[in-house]
Order: sequence, then structure tokens, then C-alpha cells
Amino acid sequence: MSAAFSIALSALQANSTAIDVVGNNLANLNTTGYKDTNVDFETLMAQSLGVGQNSAQVGMGVGSVGTTTDYTQGTITTTSGPMDAAIQGDGFFVVQNAAGQTLYTRDGSFQVNAAGNVETATGENVQGWPAVNGVVNANGAVGNLTVPLGTTVPAVATANMGVTVNLNAQSAVGATFSAPVQVYDSLGTAHTLSVNFTETAANAWSYTVTIPAADLATGGTPQVGSGTLAFNSSGVLTSPTTAQTVAITGLADGAAAMNINWNLNNSAGTPTITQYAEASGVGGTTQDGAAAGQITDVSLENGGLLVANYSNGQQTTVGQLALASIPNPESLTSVGDNCLQASASTGAISVGAANSAGRGQVLAGSLESSTVDMATEFTKLLTYERGYQAASRVITTSDQLLQDTMNLIHP
Repeated sequence: MSAAFSIALSALQANSTAIDVVGNNLANLNTTGYKDTNVDFETLMAQSLGVGQNSAQVGMGVGSVGTTTDYTQGTITTTSGPMDAAIQGDGFFVVQNAAGQTLYTRDGSFQVNAAGNVETATGENVQGWPAVNGVVNANGAVGNLTVPLGTTVPAVATANMGVTVNLNAQSAVGATFSAPVQVYDSLGTAHTLSVNFTETAANAWSYTVTIPAADLATGGTPQVGSGTLAFNSSGVLTSPTTAQTVAITGLADGAAAMNINWNLNNSAGTPTITQYAEASGVGGTTQDGAAAGQITDVSLENGGLLVANYSNGQQTTVGQLALASIPNPESLTSVGDNCLQASASTGAISVGAANSAGRGQVLAGSLESSTVDMATEFTKLLTYERGYQAASRVITTSDQLLQDTMNLIHP
């Protein structure tokens, strides 16, 4: 009779623990990167009664409840957050807490603190590799991923320029048209060049390139380029076919002399200057120079690249997120704050770049949703509740039988 009490008590304890697990799952229904936890029940050893053919075994109840974590892929939700990232496939983000412990998480809700460190929502430092001149070496040791806030990217002098323009084929000889092109010198100063076209004959134009006299020191020459253009009967540029040189010397701000290639063809080899029977006009200009600039914001790109955007319109890769490949993730131990820690049974952990050696891809501007299914958890909750009620009924019945037995002794 006493065994019935202990058996039922073990059931009460096991079902109570299972209800706690379900409650924790439901509590984390909306937790980013949370993985659903399942309950495992195990029987205790049985008690042997009798011997020979009349022997029997009576179970001693249920053992301590075990749990397993289901590391299936969660739904990827687009957030458009500049520092949000989700892992599509296997792998974990690598972070480090204030105590210097290496932890792992699937929660990619990252942010940049005042010191420029990339961290989780709860303050753990995100691990990765810094970029040197925009290039990341993912084979090196990982460390705290940082953004060089306050740094200035140097100016870039214009080396190439282009202008997309149509010259009116119906213009009279002597007609002119001017197209402005902004370029930058070695100090980052902007200069607006004027490309001046003059029709000299049918299908023939001359051009000059000038710079404002105020941009030049005494003795400088405003005209910095000149030449002729020839078109065929279809309005296509036939000469020249190679880039023209625009040479600028004696700049007033003391910048270095400039030798700019004026590319007359686009990347596909098609001339960017045409002569059709429509009003002359500029379709656009290109140039590869830039003024000095400072970081205005940072964002993550697919693959885990951390990109800094500068005030001068330039972009530079400043780092990359690291991903950990863990052969048996179910062995990880939860330490709170959406972080997991390796245990004694965790296999060899390999850290590398996204989309390599079996690691998943990092999707920028997205987060991974919890894998908890509300309907499934409520079904489990009802099952464990009824199991608890049944076990309590066993205790009530055992108590009644004990009372009846006592009444036989003491009527």
C-alpha cells in the first residue's frame, strides 16, 4: 500500500515539472530565436513479487523528468532593422559576457553601444573579425566586433569621370551646349567642371573643358581640356574612341595636380555622347572621387558583413559576424538572456564565417521567431494536467483503502 503513495507522488512531481516546462515554452512564445523544449518521461525500476511462474513485476513510478531542446529552424521574419540578423540553417552567433565567458545564441537583435561595440540586447559583446582596408580575414581569431566611430575616411581624388549627354542634331553651326560635372581634388574640395560643346559642322562638334578661375591659383589656366567629336549618320559617336584626358594644375587650395580620364563609353562599351534630333540635354554624370567623410550609420548585410556608411556617400566593410558550428546543440545549457553555454558533453565547436563548412547563411534585416507552437503546447498542458489529476486520485484511493484497513483492526 505504501508503494502506491510513492508511485503517485512520483507522478505528481513529474507532471508538475512537465507543466513548468510547458509554461516556460508559452512564456517564450515571442522570444527571438527561442527553441521549443520537450519533456521526456522515464520509468523507475520495477519491484519483483513472487518467484517462478508466479513472479510478477510492479513498477515503482516515474523517474525524474528529462528535457530536450528542438533545434529546428524558426520562421524568418523581416524587420528591416539595420542591425538585425537571422541565421538560415545551422549555427549560432558567438557572444561574450562581462565575465569573459563565450556563449552562443540564435537571437540576432544586435545594437552598437556608445563605445562602438556591437552587442546583444542584453549587453553581451558580439564576436567577429575586423576588416582591414575593407577586407575581412575570417581565418583569424575572433574578438569583440567594433565600429570605428568618429573616424574620418580620407578624401579620394577623382580619377575617372563621365557624362551622358545628347547633342541636338538639328542645331545650327555655332550652337553651343554646356554640361556640368563635379569632381574632387586630393584634399576633398569639390570643383564643378564645365564641358562645353560647339557644333562646327554637320555631325561634328568641338569641346572644351573649363574650371572656374576662382578655383585656381594665380597663373592657372581655366581651360583644362579640349578636342573634337565626330558622329555617323545614325548619331553614334565614332571619334574619339578612347578616354580623353582632363589635366588640372595650380589649384588654389594647394591640392595635387589632377589627371582625370574622361570616359566616352559606358561599361558595356556604348558611347555616352549621342547626336539625335532632340533638345540637347544631360542624362547624368559619373565620377569616382569623394570628399572626406565620417561614419553616419552602420548596418549588417547578408553574410554577416558589417558595413559603415559615411557622410560623403562611401561605404566600407568594417567587420564580419562569426558563426559557431556545434555538432550536438542539444547539449548546450541555457544561462539566460537568450544565451547558451557549452557543457561537458558538447562536441568540438568550430567558428567560422557564414555559409561555410555547414554553417547557415546570415540574413540581414531579419530575426528568427520562436519555434513554440501554441496549439501544441496547450494540448500538452491538458495532457499533463489530467495526468496530475489521475495521480492525485491514486493517492485519494490509496488513503481510503488504508482507512478501511485500519477500520478492520479498530472497528
